[in-house]
Amino acid sequence: MGRAGRACGVSAVKSKRVPRAVREQQMLDAAVRTFARRGYRAASMDEIAEVAGVSKPLVYLYLNSKEELFSAVIRRESAALVEAVTAAVEPDAPADRQLWSGLTGFFAHTAEHPDGWAVLHQQARTHGEPFALEVAAMRAEIVRFVTELIGAAAQEAGCVGELADREVAGLAHALVGAAESLAEWANVRTDDGTSGGREREGERQRPAAKDTAATLMNFAWAGLGRLMDGERWAPEA
Repeated sequence: MGRAGRACGVSAVKSKRVPRAVREQQMLDAAVRTFARRGYRAASMDEIAEVAGVSKPLVYLYLNSKEELFSAVIRRESAALVEAVTAAVEPDAPADRQLWSGLTGFFAHTAEHPDGWAVLHQQARTHGEPFALEVAAMRAEIVRFVTELIGAAAQEAGCVGELADREVAGLAHALVGAAESLAEWANVRTDDGTSGGREREGERQRPAAKDTAATLMNFAWAGLGRLMDGERWAPEA
C-alpha cells in the first residue's frame, strides 16, 4: 500500500473514534441498565462493558472502579430527575397547578426511565454510604422544591401564619414519599425483567403520568385545601 493509501486508512480510523464524552455516556447507559436488572452486587464490569460495546479496561480507564461507576450513575440519574421535575412546573400558574405539573414531570420521567428510577429508588438506597447519601441529597432537593410550592399555596390561601414552617416541611416530605411509592407501583417490573407498564401477566396497563399525578393530587390536595381553609383533624379526647 502506498503512502497515500496508508494515510487514508489512518484518517478513516481516526474518523471512527468516539468522543470521550459520548463514550462515557454510553458506559453510563449500560451501567444503569445492568445495575437496575442485576442489582449492584451481582452486576459485573464485564457485563457492563459488553452492553456498552467496549472493553473492560476502557471502562476502568474512564470510570476507575465499580463503586465510582455506580456513584456516577446515581449523580447523573439524580440530576436528570430533579431537572425533569423543576422543568415541568408551570411557573406562573396557581400553586395547585404548579404542584400537579411538577408531579406529572416526576411520573413521566420515572416512567420513561424505569431503569434509572430502579437504581435510585431500590439499589442505591440499600447499599449504604456513600450511595444512600447521594440519593438522600437528591431527595432533599425535591423536598425543598415541594416545600416552596406548598408554602406558596398557603400564601395564596392567606394562611401563612397558621402553617408553621415545620408543618409545611412535614407535608412536603409526606407528599414526596407518596410520590415515590406511587412511582414504584406504576413502574412494576415483570418476571422477564422488563418494565414499562404492565403488572404480572399483563393484567394492568400503566397509567399515564398525568393520571398518576391526578391520583396523588386527589389524595393529597383535598386535604391540603381543607387544612388551608382552617379545618384540622384531631383525635377525639
